[in-house]
Amino acid sequence: MEYAGQTVAVVGAASGIGRAAAVELAGRGARVICLDLNADGAKEVAAGLPHDAVAVHLDVTSQDSVRAAFANPVLGNDLHALVNCAGTTGRTGHPTHEVDVDDFDLVYRVNLRGALLLSQAVLPGMVERGYGRVLHVASIAGKEGNAGMAAYSATKAGLIGLVKSMGKEYATSGVTVNALAPAVIQTPMVEAMPEQQVRYMTEKIPMARLGRLDEAARMIAWIASADCSFTTGFTFDLTGGRAVY
Repeated sequence: MEYAGQTVAVVGAASGIGRAAAVELAGRGARVICLDLNADGAKEVAAGLPHDAVAVHLDVTSQDSVRAAFANPVLGNDLHALVNCAGTTGRTGHPTHEVDVDDFDLVYRVNLRGALLLSQAVLPGMVERGYGRVLHVASIAGKEGNAGMAAYSATKAGLIGLVKSMGKEYATSGVTVNALAPAVIQTPMVEAMPEQQVRYMTEKIPMARLGRLDEAARMIAWIASADCSFTTGFTFDLTGGRAVY
């Protein structure tokens, strides 16, 4: 899991799993590109990382923003891995018949459409070079569904399906495309959710605790590395035993 000489783009690097992943990857030798809608947060993270880490503003809901970000010369010409941690839960705690359509659309644009745009931005160059790692952070909600989280569950399920398709499409190219499905990880996004919703999700975890950011970061570091070479189109579990398939 060494990354010396590699450039890795981490989307959502300003906080949560993305920030933890950026720190972990930089600690393993990667030059990390910190991309986030929160430009100041991304700059703060990049400033604390070695290997000439830089920050780039990115709005994953905008095709123009994605294209501009990955055309930015600070990325260089040799991107080895994309780690996409961008995500939003939207409004939670409501039954599906009460879901606000505009909120559903926003969750879709971030969680699923954004993942497509990011993949389209990096895959051509990776295929041309014959090497690449694409990792999208999905969720256990995409496998099993969470009550009161219709938009989040549906879009994360769609993301898992997208990863399955891409993994097969690029299987002989030297590029792997995988997903990570965490249960509840202690992040700012989770802390902002209603306590009842967090309790509901935590009670489903056999280990009876939240996942830690360092646990997510270390698994990301392996999946996005050259060591993970014979797995593609797969969704890795990070759920404390909730999902065993």
